[in-house]
Amino acid sequence: MTTAAISPFTHISPEVANKITADMAPPDIVRWAIETFGSKLIMTSSFGAESMCLIHLATRTVADIPIVFINTGFLFPQTLIFMETMRRQYRLNVVEFHTENDPVVWLSVNGESDPRTRRDVDACCHANKNSVFDRAMQSLAPVAWLRGIRADQSTHRSQMQTVEANRRTGALAISPLLRWSSKDIHHYMRQHELPYHPLWNEGYASIGCNPVTCTRPLSAGENVRDGRWSGTDKKECGIHLDQGAGI
Repeated sequence: MTTAAISPFTHISPEVANKITADMAPPDIVRWAIETFGSKLIMTSSFGAESMCLIHLATRTVADIPIVFINTGFLFPQTLIFMETMRRQYRLNVVEFHTENDPVVWLSVNGESDPRTRRDVDACCHANKNSVFDRAMQSLAPVAWLRGIRADQSTHRSQMQTVEANRRTGALAISPLLRWSSKDIHHYMRQHELPYHPLWNEGYASIGCNPVTCTRPLSAGENVRDGRWSGTDKKECGIHLDQGAGI
């Protein structure tokens, strides 16, 4: 494993990038991104259920790639413990960005009387996740970033491309795992003996913040993202969208 150097070639259109990566497997897409963008490449991770798959793919080539972790103030304690355990065990270069809001005060000021639920999930995502992500991207100013979304997770994500221009950040969003299935992910994680998030064994397939309106375990036959914002039309926190929260 090596430390990435600055590549002389850091500007490329999504159209060209998608043609280059069209027939590549996820490990090859990661290597291409590292070779193309060098130290101007970062990655984001929620340290969710299967997050160690992409982290392993990236760090086996560049050990100290910056891994942006957004701490909303409302994450599961298990997520924070998992992140710190992985940081130490795999010597990860986790760059943690926190919400600037005091969680208790934010709930009170915004009329959220029950911390177990959210009456306005978009407002919480905007104030405590998307604004933090924007600050992280402004601080690190990457040319491109790796993210772990997959096409089989939702209808919206099935329409995404491996490389997309993100107008909100001015960076390219690269999704190496986009065309992999859950079976592919599980095979890779078993092959490399990678740990899952501890809540995975309790039925949580997609893990975000801890209010039950934001994350719940799945029932039999549900899609991987059905446990997020259950009972609403919301499908994304907003980090992977140009406009932020609202979908």
